Amino acid sequence: MHTFAINRIVASNENKIFLIAGPCQIESQTHAEQTAGVIKEICDDLDIDLIYKSSFDKANRSSLGTQRGIGIDEGLKILNSIKHEFGIPILTDIHESYQAQLVADSGIDVIQIPAFLCRQTDLLLAAGATGCAINVKKGQFLAPQDMRNVAEKIASTGNERIMLCERGYTHGYNNLVVDMRSLPIMAGTGYPVVFDATHSVQQPGGLGQRSGGDRTMVPYLARAAVATGCIAAVFVETHEDPDNAPSDGPNMIPLNQLKQLLEDLVAIDGIVKRRT
Repeated sequence: MHTFAINRIVASNENKIFLIAGPCQIESQTHAEQTAGVIKEICDDLDIDLIYKSSFDKANRSSLGTQRGIGIDEGLKILNSIKHEFGIPILTDIHESYQAQLVADSGIDVIQIPAFLCRQTDLLLAAGATGCAINVKKGQFLAPQDMRNVAEKIASTGNERIMLCERGYTHGYNNLVVDMRSLPIMAGTGYPVVFDATHSVQQPGGLGQRSGGDRTMVPYLARAAVATGCIAAVFVETHEDPDNAPSDGPNMIPLNQLKQLLEDLVAIDGIVKRRT
């Protein structure tokens, strides 16, 4: 088993689940502080370890006119301030190889590889070479067993701090489905597995110039994923007003619904992993 630490968090499919959460995009310093504060308070109440997530750039947009983000320089400053203010690890995604070392040097704890880019060899090698923990999302076009090859590319750098993330599989046009068998299949690689509960309900390009989604399905999929008993973490994008968020609003869950969801997930995880 490839068990490793991310600060004080132990990433292991056998341990209790931890949470990766935050808004899709970094909107401002104030918004990041407010959101991180609420999420951390919830996690502290429920004894859940937290990695805060937000993106400085959303390069894989449905159309040219949709908002991409505030940029790498300002974004990394904000994420670094959140890390030190709240004492929590930080995750953000990259899209270009040159960004890997910049992100690592800024103090980011986990580099995320977007699903569309999970087979980009140079990007994977650049991320692995930083020594950071890597969360690589399974492409919507990829079989779960093929993620072993993706992990091997990263591990070739000497970095085995790898998490494999499920976020749904393309099923027809503008639709994703989740095959829960993919979770134990990916866990069979020995690497910690993450379930992305919010992007799994996305409807890519479903609204024409932007993606749609159905956030009402998030709790059902999240509960089912945790019930497999073989995942290390749940990934949830959340926002206080998803319908007016700059991106991925239809599949983000409202911040005021996060605690109830996590209470359910903690209870299920405790049962399936025989934890008291």
